Amino acid sequence: MSNNKNFKSFLKGIMYVSPALIILTIFNIYPILKSFDMSFYTHYNYYKDIVYTRGLDNFYYIFNDREFLLAVKNTFIYVLYVMPISIVLSLFVAILLNSNIKFRGFFRTIYFIPFVTSTVAISMVWRWMYHADHGILNYLLELMGLNPVKWLTDAKWAMPSLIILSVWKSLGYNIVIFLAGLQNIDEQYNFAAKIDGAGKWQRIKNITIPLLSPTIFFVCIMTLISSFKVFGEVFALFDKQPGPLNSCLTMVYYIYNKFYNQYQYGIASAAVFILFIIISLFNLVQFYIGKKKVEYH
Repeated sequence: MSNNKNFKSFLKGIMYVSPALIILTIFNIYPILKSFDMSFYTHYNYYKDIVYTRGLDNFYYIFNDREFLLAVKNTFIYVLYVMPISIVLSLFVAILLNSNIKFRGFFRTIYFIPFVTSTVAISMVWRWMYHADHGILNYLLELMGLNPVKWLTDAKWAMPSLIILSVWKSLGYNIVIFLAGLQNIDEQYNFAAKIDGAGKWQRIKNITIPLLSPTIFFVCIMTLISSFKVFGEVFALFDKQPGPLNSCLTMVYYIYNKFYNQYQYGIASAAVFILFIIISLFNLVQFYIGKKKVEYH
């Protein structure tokens, strides 16, 4: 009797979540599985949906493709700069905004605006700011007696331009998450540390950051994933191009180019699979490090 009741409850639960499961399966799970399958297509009729042969030719191609290797290199450079800079800056600003400063609510709103603004709109504004002749950044450089910079047309400056934009854009979301974590820390810890004579930096180092470690870990995961998936900023900032001399060619832009422009679906799918493996490996490393820290504490 109890088993029957449990089975009926299980069926009822499935019925409740079935609409969400159907949508998830159609728009998330099926495309992932189909993309993985397509990465092995070597001879395929896309019009009749007939696969003649499967193999590893697409993977062999991308690992011998200079463009793909450049895309991997550029993506890693981008992640290695954007991730630590954005996290450190976000944490610093969040700690300031969590203190008793004037117009605290106003500043929180200002910092969050980039997150809810369209990536294309933000990139267009930054394109104007980066303009070699009329941009505000070069105007400020000239006021300081420095030479203007060709931010978007010089291969040497294209990646720094993209990194600056991305760090600025990511601040809003990270700051809000850090603020939520900071407000969950009991103030009694800080009061006790103050009584013991601990300074501001000592309290941040020995109380705030250790207690905020789960939030920092979450922000690291989210920043890592979003950094590896960078595309919209590149597409809009450089007018649908991957920067001068492919200086900002990223893995997602490579996938987009192979899929939508060159119609090489198998190669694009293979690149997607490699990107998925890279992100998964980095996440596993982060989870392992996070688990070790929890065990240590």
